[in-house]
Amino acid sequence: MMAIIFIISFLAGLIFGSFLNCLIYRLHNRKTILGRSFCPKCKQKIKWYDNIPVISFLLLKARCRLCKEKISWQYPVVESVMALLFVFSIWFRIGELSLLIVLRDWIIFFTLLFIFVYDLKYSEIEDIVLFPATVLILIFSLFLGQSFLPIIFSALLGVVFFGVQYLVTKGKGIGLGDLRIGFFMGIVCGGWQYLLVAIFCSYVIGSLVSLILILKGKKKIKSAIPLGPFLAIGTLIAFLFGDKIITLYLG
Repeated sequence: MMAIIFIISFLAGLIFGSFLNCLIYRLHNRKTILGRSFCPKCKQKIKWYDNIPVISFLLLKARCRLCKEKISWQYPVVESVMALLFVFSIWFRIGELSLLIVLRDWIIFFTLLFIFVYDLKYSEIEDIVLFPATVLILIFSLFLGQSFLPIIFSALLGVVFFGVQYLVTKGKGIGLGDLRIGFFMGIVCGGWQYLLVAIFCSYVIGSLVSLILILKGKKKIKSAIPLGPFLAIGTLIAFLFGDKIITLYLG
């Protein structure tokens, strides 16, 4: 039975990953999310057999069947990561599986991956995805027994934390999008302790990656590096392993 659940979760992850790729492209280019997929280069509609997640990418050898334009590796990578996250969510919650928990976790993973990719590519965030996801996660969390006030306090703390940085740097180090991500982080974490874990992990990972890029000459000290991807990673770590990290820290 569990094997079937894992397979269904993996396939669902591939489908949602494919949708996420489509969403990222169409939102940035201000196109409707309705309608069939098409090649960004030749604009021709993609046949269903050329739109199978990961498999079509491999069979087509990363090129459009019609115009031979290269297909970005973003597509199979995002699809694969989403599929693995969906499967991991089932395995991670194996002792407390419920439809509400699975749906909440999948919405969180979908949104975090959206933040990671979209901010990495375009250095911005789309509220049309972030706001509905935040509301849905809040509703699911309340139905799952979490208290409203700790969640909201955590969310407001996230806004204040990034808001102070925004004011101090006059918008040079932090963008307004990061404030909205901060609110989302607080809702996902559900408590200020977990939010601090998320922020700490985000900044440590971000600092290490930035240092490596500088040492390799790919970035300069004053180069702008999107913060969203690191916030997404930090939030994921806090959401999944916050309890263990806090317990380890408190000894």
